Amino acid sequence: MSVTTPDPLAQAFVRFSVEAGVLRFGEFKTKAGRLSPYFFNAGLFDDGAKLGRLAEFYARRLVASGLEFDMLFGPAYKGITLAAAVAIELARLGRNVPYAYNRKEAKDHGEGGTLVGAPVRGRVLIIDDVISAGTSVRESVALISAAGAQACGVTIALDRQERATDGGVDAPWSAVQFVKRHFGIEVVSIATLADLLQYLATNEDPQLQRCAAPVQAYRQRYGC
Repeated sequence: MSVTTPDPLAQAFVRFSVEAGVLRFGEFKTKAGRLSPYFFNAGLFDDGAKLGRLAEFYARRLVASGLEFDMLFGPAYKGITLAAAVAIELARLGRNVPYAYNRKEAKDHGEGGTLVGAPVRGRVLIIDDVISAGTSVRESVALISAAGAQACGVTIALDRQERATDGGVDAPWSAVQFVKRHFGIEVVSIATLADLLQYLATNEDPQLQRCAAPVQAYRQRYGC
């Protein structure tokens, strides 16, 4: 494995995720049926302090990325909270952008429809926790296009950097790579599996250091 200079923001995010209990180690079964030695559950950013800190990481990564966008879009359900929190943090940093999200079911009264929030227009950035199969991104891109706007990118918390499955067979690309190629849009992640491995390898906690070997083995088997 080549040695690269650690990304301070990514390392701080991994540390935060471990300390918050969002990133856990053990044996977990993924949607693809794989036994993963780690599990990232963004639903556990479940109080004001943790959500605010998470939004800070997203906002700092977006600002540093230089990606141009006019508004945020949060796919139901996790993306709704993320879009609102990140919009607040971006405004605090001096970048006030509107946000919108979708409902799972169309509403036939009040404002109606499936989209809620600001009018969907211009360059729209989709915000989610991870990209597992690209289904959520596909649905979001369709909604954004139907509204007459353009999806310009996706931002996620963690890029697992592992091969996607296609019809039950391991594909030669990751879900993130598929999204980039299929939709022609950028994907900006706060941290990647490589960042996680760097954190484990350099951590002073022996228990965390022991987690590095199984995570590295998993990456060698399923990684892209």
